[in-house]
Amino acid sequence: MNIGPRGCRMRLVFGVASFAVAAGLGAAVVGLGAPRAARAAVALPLWIGALGVAQALAGT
Repeated sequence: MNIGPRGCRMRLVFGVASFAVAAGLGAAVVGLGAPRAARAAVALPLWIGALGVAQALAGT
């Protein structure tokens, strides 16, 4: 384990928050009928969320 319990918790909270942002952004761009290029903007918070949750669960 590279990080302590506090670091794990911070990464988990940040990851879940990033997933929430991605969900909201995804709903907005689909609901507004945005072009595909704009929908790609959802990938960044989704990736950050996945990374944060994975790091928290792995303890790295």
